Amino acid sequence: MYTRSVWAALALLAAGGATGAADPLAGKKPNVVFILTDDQGYGDISAHGNPVLKTPNLDRLHAEGIRFTDFHVSPTCAPTRAALLTGRHEFKNGVTHTILERERLTPTATTLAQVLQAAGYTTGIFGKWHLGDEPDRWPDKRGFDEMFIHGCGGIGQSYKGSCGDAPGNTYFDPTLNHNGRFEKADGYCTDVFFDRATRWIESVKGKGKPFFCYIPTNAPHAPLHVPPAAEARYKGKVANPDVAKFFGMIANIDDNVGRLLDRLKEWGLEKDTLVVFMNDNGGTAGVPVFNAGMRGSKVTPWLGGTRAASFWRWPGTLTPADCDRLTAHIDFFPTLAALAGQTPTEDVTKQVEGRSLLPLLQDPKAAWDERTLFTHVGRWPKDARVGDYKYAGCSVRTKRWHLVSAGTGKGGKKAWELYDVAADLGEKTDVAGKNADVVKVLDADYDVWWASLPPHLVNEDAVPPKENPYKTLFEKQFGKK
Repeated sequence: MYTRSVWAALALLAAGGATGAADPLAGKKPNVVFILTDDQGYGDISAHGNPVLKTPNLDRLHAEGIRFTDFHVSPTCAPTRAALLTGRHEFKNGVTHTILERERLTPTATTLAQVLQAAGYTTGIFGKWHLGDEPDRWPDKRGFDEMFIHGCGGIGQSYKGSCGDAPGNTYFDPTLNHNGRFEKADGYCTDVFFDRATRWIESVKGKGKPFFCYIPTNAPHAPLHVPPAAEARYKGKVANPDVAKFFGMIANIDDNVGRLLDRLKEWGLEKDTLVVFMNDNGGTAGVPVFNAGMRGSKVTPWLGGTRAASFWRWPGTLTPADCDRLTAHIDFFPTLAALAGQTPTEDVTKQVEGRSLLPLLQDPKAAWDERTLFTHVGRWPKDARVGDYKYAGCSVRTKRWHLVSAGTGKGGKKAWELYDVAADLGEKTDVAGKNADVVKVLDADYDVWWASLPPHLVNEDAVPPKENPYKTLFEKQFGKK
């Protein structure tokens, strides 16, 4: 996705702007808890209409916060994380895949955690990083004071090259990287991440600095390993046993969200803390049960591949409401930077493509200029000629229109379809033939965006290490199994 940078305007707002009145939320420096789930879809929340799954605590975030109802992320996980933490399209961070060295965030990017550190925040990550497993690319080198993570894209996953978790790792009692040393945890992975995050918040609260607590769970990503009691809630309620496990994993996440919210209230932090919840890409196992009327799923450019939940809860500051403006993951960075009162550096001004959401958090019906967003699934084969995949799984989005090429794009051939998503959310009727002028404009916009990418695709020819870094370090600490 790509938009013009608005950092100059943001800097004016933080300083008072031409009107002499600063945005009332700018520089308020709340504590921030950011929860990002892995492979949960927009439809996998009961507040969004799921007829089987019950998520009372996510529903509470929905009911008590600003809900962005047309919010979009990337079609897969590492790309979304790269965009969230930098404010620009993942391809401009070198992230064009989830493996093959192409999941690694370019070292030249400034991360949100670094910006928040500079603003006086204490920062911690608990869960899935998936932006580089080599030590020089870990979160503790990218702005995080506390690091408690697994490797690769999931617990137990390993691929040839740089992307791999600790050998033999499992969802129960996982071995995790705590500030550079491996520790054996006790319990189910999601419970472990929330417990460590909660304990960390307790250790840093009240010390005169706001905190940024990032909890990117690896659940409910496959393999569908789930505590038996959580699975039992949905056993027999859905035809597919795997969906029962998947829903059980989400129910377990929901339980943990509830416990965390209760602790924030118990500590008197509720009104000083912004809690943000999102999912990282389109739906997976739950799509056959409910997909909120959308077409597509993870790894597709349809709305079902990119539309995500985006709940922002800050009691006493944000008034609960729906916001239907076209928004995206690239807006997360500039929003939190503005809340922290940080004036962007020249390099960050050039980097960030998103917009601050502060005007919409203050007034969900505030004016919001037309914008154009770009999606591309990426994931072309290693050593492929990138240009051959220009039209393979891509789309161009405005508030009304969605131009989609969902095929292979073999030979660089265009296969655009056009949908009026304002009238056809399910993307059932291709109206390209009736709107050739719209196709022409959006196609030209896509050409300009694609032409801007080559200098940023820094991982395409990366030479992989001989062995997964986590394996090397694990065996150095514990010896070979």
